[in-house]
Amino acid sequence: MALRIGIVWVLLLFAACAPRVQEAGPARFNPALTDTHYLTADGLKLKVRRHVAANPAAVIVALHGFNDYRAAFDDAGRWWSENNITVYAYDQRGFGSAPMRGIWPGDERLVADAGTMIDLVRDRHPGLPIYLLGVSMGGAVALAAAAEDPPVAADGIILVAPAVWGWSSLNPVYRGALWLAAHTVPGNKMSGQGLGIVASDNLAMLRALGQDPLVIKQTRTDAVYGLVELMERAYQSAGHVKLPSLLLYGARDELIPKVPVDVVAGQLPPPRRTAIYSDGYHMLLRDLQAEIVWRDIAAWAQDPAAPLPSGYEKRDLRAGLQPLP
Repeated sequence: MALRIGIVWVLLLFAACAPRVQEAGPARFNPALTDTHYLTADGLKLKVRRHVAANPAAVIVALHGFNDYRAAFDDAGRWWSENNITVYAYDQRGFGSAPMRGIWPGDERLVADAGTMIDLVRDRHPGLPIYLLGVSMGGAVALAAAAEDPPVAADGIILVAPAVWGWSSLNPVYRGALWLAAHTVPGNKMSGQGLGIVASDNLAMLRALGQDPLVIKQTRTDAVYGLVELMERAYQSAGHVKLPSLLLYGARDELIPKVPVDVVAGQLPPPRRTAIYSDGYHMLLRDLQAEIVWRDIAAWAQDPAAPLPSGYEKRDLRAGLQPLP
């Protein structure tokens, strides 16, 4: 009896400390897109940044990474807009200027928001190809959205260093530690300081991010748990993607391990294109060599069958990736 009571108390403790997820409100509004905001069906106003081409040949809806926000695409967006591609970037729920900043929004809401945004952008740009581009966490959202039934109504997805390091790929010790932390101290906050991870060779950009108040510096444990859930969903979604894809990865990426990216690249159905940049880090669109990547994306968006200008395309990512030690 004492053991049974003890088990009940432990279960109640875990229930009381369950990972926190934003609760989406009821669908009370017609989703809408203005030049500055994206209004969701449940009434959230998510800030939007546009980079408008004079004579667009294609449109990109850009999804930022974990703890980042719409400004992640400022440099790339300006360059693309000067090269015939219009770009829309918005703050995803829980990030940037969005309500409940720092609280994990749940993968279902992130995926649904991306799908609705694509629909709204397509209404604005009839007849043009619309692509869903995701960086890191945004890449995980794009993967999951492209595997929905039906998939997001884009003409293709662009995965830039996609976050696919889910439960299946995590070290068992990391898995157990994260689960325990998320269910006992979900509100505890952590930072990436002291880990020795180099996210980019663009040190000036990294210093600027450190001073940007809209970039989250201290992350809740349960938000990391939610991110891993999303990454696992993306990892499992790869073989079910129903859209053309372009996957880009940096050989010097120290954040997303090479092995799960290799698996995902191999499972993406055709038509798929992949490229690995020998001098690329995780933040490919903001590295010192970023313009090389911008050019490849612009070329693919305007002609998905044309060669990538960089010459970094790989038919098999295994030729450029090595397993983790």
